[in-house]
Amino acid sequence: MSSMVARVSTGAFALELLRSHSLTNLARQEIEQKIMSGELPPGAKLNENTLAAQLGVSRGPVREALRALEQTGLVRVEKNRGVFVRQIPIEEADEIYELRAALEQMVGSKLARTITRGQLKELHALIGQMDQAVARGDLDAYHSLNLRFHGALVEFAGNRKLAETYRRLVNELNLFRKNTLAQDHLPTSVREHRNIADAIESGKVEIAGALLYEHVMASRERMRIAHAALGKASGPARPAGERSAGR
Repeated sequence: MSSMVARVSTGAFALELLRSHSLTNLARQEIEQKIMSGELPPGAKLNENTLAAQLGVSRGPVREALRALEQTGLVRVEKNRGVFVRQIPIEEADEIYELRAALEQMVGSKLARTITRGQLKELHALIGQMDQAVARGDLDAYHSLNLRFHGALVEFAGNRKLAETYRRLVNELNLFRKNTLAQDHLPTSVREHRNIADAIESGKVEIAGALLYEHVMASRERMRIAHAALGKASGPARPAGERSAGR
């Protein structure tokens, strides 16, 4: 009897552990979506009770979800103050672009040696959808396809640690929230993606890597221009004491 009770108890514990893990993942995904969409903007303080009520879960899964999001670079925890959506200054965004360019150069060179026909088909399909987004003038759709194209390249490289690092960098750049793909840049951008895919397909190792590096660095330059223009439009910076907490 005691062994049966032990088995039931163990089974119940395992079921509860699985349920808790599932709720944490659900909470993490929902909070991440709110951050990436801008519903929870950079600098916003995250309240566990409010989030738990919105998501229909207890505070436990929300607390664990916030810890996971801290590891991905989306939130920061300040002792005795709480949890905040991270704010990325221009200097940090600049460094992130440099690191991302180096990683993508490595990815491009590797894929020029290892890409499969199925993977190439997927890349060309994404480029075709990019062409359609350009024709419609759909900036939001193009931005999403752009992320999918680069994410696919990293996935195809087959390096788990590289993929984890890349995802964190992309999340942090999204937090910066400076749109670097203006309407008039779209034709240039889609042409760059097509050239990258062609170089990879042709097995041009050095060229594929160089094209990806240059593509990301061009995005960094557009980011700088957009940030400078935004700064001029918003006027002089506020004194340090007036800036939002946790900048």
